[in-house]
Order: sequence, then C-alpha cells, then structure tokens
Amino acid sequence: MSDISDKRIMILAADGFEQSELMVPKQKLEEAGADVDIVSLKVGQIRGWQHGDWCDPIDVDRTIDAARPDEYDALVIPGGQINPDLLRADEDAVAFVRDFYDTKKPVAAICHGPWVLVEAGLAKGHKMTSYHSMATDVKNAGANWVDKEVVVDRGLITSRNPDDLDAFSAKIIEEVQERPPRGAQGRLTVKGAAQRSNFVA
Repeated sequence: MSDISDKRIMILAADGFEQSELMVPKQKLEEAGADVDIVSLKVGQIRGWQHGDWCDPIDVDRTIDAARPDEYDALVIPGGQINPDLLRADEDAVAFVRDFYDTKKPVAAICHGPWVLVEAGLAKGHKMTSYHSMATDVKNAGANWVDKEVVVDRGLITSRNPDDLDAFSAKIIEEVQERPPRGAQGRLTVKGAAQRSNFVA
C-alpha cells in the first residue's frame, strides 16, 4: 500500500470547485497518509458545485497569502468552471502556482484546473490534457494537448474530468512518493538527480 505519511499536500480551491474533484483526491491522499490542507483566497468556508447545484461548504485551513511553497510536497488544483476562473484572476494564487512549480515539486490539475496553469505560464512546451472544451486554450498557450486520462510531463500532472479521478489521484501519490523530503531538494546526489530527470526541462 502507498505510504506518503511524511508528506503535506495543498489543495488550492475557491468557491465553485467541482465537488468530486476536490473530495476524491483529498480522501485518496489522506488514506495514503498525507496531511492535506485546503487553501483558498479567503478565510472561512468554500462551497463546491455538483449536478447543477451548490454543495455543503467545507472549511478552509489557510489562505494563499499565508502559505509558502516550501511547506508542501505537492499542489493540487481541482476543476469546475467557477473555481479555476476565480483562481486565475487572483495574482497571489497565480504567483504561488508559478513559484511552487519552480521548486520542482508536483503540480496537479484536473478538468478546468489547467486554466490556472495556463495563466501561470506553465503550459508552454508541456504535454498536457484537460476538459475537452478547453483544449484550444491549452494548445494556444503552447502545450501539446492529448486526450488521455492522466498525463505527466516534467512535474505537471493533468487529467480530463471526474471519470479520471482514480488515475489522477494514483499518479499524484506516485509522484509524491518519488520526491525527497521537503527541504532536501538541494541535496540530491548525482544518482538521485538522474532518477528525477523527468522533472527538469
């Protein structure tokens, strides 16, 4: 069984996230032992969206302006049409995503979540997937868009829709397991660096 009990993972979300795309990865990551924080643009609670209606609110653990990339081992961005639109319009959220990717740790986005990757300038030159209706947005941002349940390319993990959640969650866990502990990235051996060469451009 996968064990990531020494890892801490951020789920970055705002109001209007697709309910399953936050709750399923959260559950899978916690079952694998990770500590998971819900980070948002505001304090209090945020509400998801599913089947054309609002869902019960969930508690926010901290706001994006209070978080640092070195505190987390991976970053997950759920979809929904409202949630990523709010995130990509927030300068702090976009800057955090860009800075987090620069630490060479996994950044995962599903469905419409890749909108945030596009806004952060991370799509160019990557192989990615997304919800089918935003394929043109991803291509126009310079990515190689493919129709697969999960795509991993140099630290970006992307999936298409809620049907892909099992594969999406499993790949996040796999990529997190392969990473050194927080703060150890600068102490990789030559062998370790070679093993993780898929993370470097």
